[in-house]
Amino acid sequence: MNTTSEASEPEVHVTPVKTPDAIKPKHKGSAQLFKNPVLERLSHTHIALPVSIFIITAFVSLYYGLTRGFITGISAFGLFLIGWFMFTFVEYVMHRYLYHIPATSPGRIKFQYTMHGVHHEYPKDKTRLAMPPIITVFVASLLFFIFRFTFGSAAFGILAGFVFGYALYLFVHYAIHVYAPPKNFLKVWWTHHAQHHYRQDEIAFGVSSTLWDHIIGTMPSKAKQA
Repeated sequence: MNTTSEASEPEVHVTPVKTPDAIKPKHKGSAQLFKNPVLERLSHTHIALPVSIFIITAFVSLYYGLTRGFITGISAFGLFLIGWFMFTFVEYVMHRYLYHIPATSPGRIKFQYTMHGVHHEYPKDKTRLAMPPIITVFVASLLFFIFRFTFGSAAFGILAGFVFGYALYLFVHYAIHVYAPPKNFLKVWWTHHAQHHYRQDEIAFGVSSTLWDHIIGTMPSKAKQA
């Protein structure tokens, strides 16, 4: 008689991947995206880490460009504003066309949920409001090489403005989801993003700025805001 028995592996529950139409916002909790505990842990981060990485990148880029003579004080300021402006457009395009990619296949459904759908399902999960530090460092490095190749010495000013815009976006997005709306002009950020999450997810793609929603025509309709 065989007395040995195979030890069953502990069951790991992974949140089912859902299509955008099936996602209903939950006000607490967190999804488990990966069975691998290391990958799952790496998918969470404190907001201060990526924000700090981008702010430091902006400072170092400006400092290096100025002290090595790649850019001057006046041009650095203009290039910084250009980079910041560029980020607002990239933020809009990424949110609208990548994070909300049409879920027309199983692969797209999984990609959309992992990248952004999980945030729509658990909008209060403060540990998934930004990329993990290792990915943040990779993105900052990749941006430097792309900008240096594309813009030459001007990259030091443009990159600084771009990653500053990225840090501002992360901070604003975090504040919107974690803190109550302020009773001043800043409340417009909370109202705008709430429309995207809870009323009309096909509009209001700007987070740190509503500029491109105004220009492209994806501002929330006042009738549906009521």
